[in-house]
Amino acid sequence: MVEVIGVRFRPNGKIYFFAPAKLELEVGDAVIVETARGVEYGKVVLGRREIEEGSITSTLKPVIRKATPADDARNQKNKDKCKDAFEICLQKIAKHGLAMKLIDVEYTFDNNKLLFYFTADGRIDFRELVKDLASVFRTRIELRQIGVRDETKILGGIGICGRELCCHKHLSDFIPVSIKMAKEQNLSLNPTKISGVCGRLMCCLKNEQETYEYLNDRLPNVGDFVRTKDGFKGEVNSVSVLRQKVKVIVELDNGDKEIREYQTEELKFKPKKRRNSEKVNEELKALEALEKKEGGSKID
Repeated sequence: MVEVIGVRFRPNGKIYFFAPAKLELEVGDAVIVETARGVEYGKVVLGRREIEEGSITSTLKPVIRKATPADDARNQKNKDKCKDAFEICLQKIAKHGLAMKLIDVEYTFDNNKLLFYFTADGRIDFRELVKDLASVFRTRIELRQIGVRDETKILGGIGICGRELCCHKHLSDFIPVSIKMAKEQNLSLNPTKISGVCGRLMCCLKNEQETYEYLNDRLPNVGDFVRTKDGFKGEVNSVSVLRQKVKVIVELDNGDKEIREYQTEELKFKPKKRRNSEKVNEELKALEALEKKEGGSKID
């Protein structure tokens, strides 16, 4: 076991572990640490805890120091400089006529590197742009192409639910989401209805997936034959997953057919794997293929 703290460098970004050494650090404290891209300013988001050494994939580096007022001022100054760098980069992009959209600019704490995040439909030859930017800022320049999910995470926005986007507000990492989750939750498979602001499947589809899987396993399929508590045998017409109710077409003694609603526990049926027809499989594959077209690299 090894003692660590969790540090985050951007709002809702990935959490990295560092050794706290003998420093007295609490959640919310600003710290100066050394990372792969240089000295950085971050915030403690996870207090002291012990984890298995095997769960750390890279070398565990110690915290250099707790941030001082001078460090706080320098970090704020870097943010102000980023605003100017953003405007200058926009001008340079227009000058070179590049088909790219600038999303964000970030200075490392020690000013040894200036990173520009952008989106583009394809590959961009930005070598001349890098040279131009390096002559202006006199530091190392890195242009990083990101995907539409990362763009949305940085910029933020309001979802169709009326709330702030999950990826911008509280999600550290993107959760794997598939079209099968929408089908499990009886949602429309129309991409425009289950896609978020970024145009990809909504992250919130994952939130209730386990609940729906549990509830669906307790229900018969539409078209199954069941036996009711009042002695009728009928075909399932529809199911209400959340209410755990089933509408069954039953044949009465006089030969007439009637739709009646029952609670799940009032029915007897043979549990079996949920049907997944070839037609539905083909539809799912076609929609999932659209999801795989998200290009660009992921940011922390």
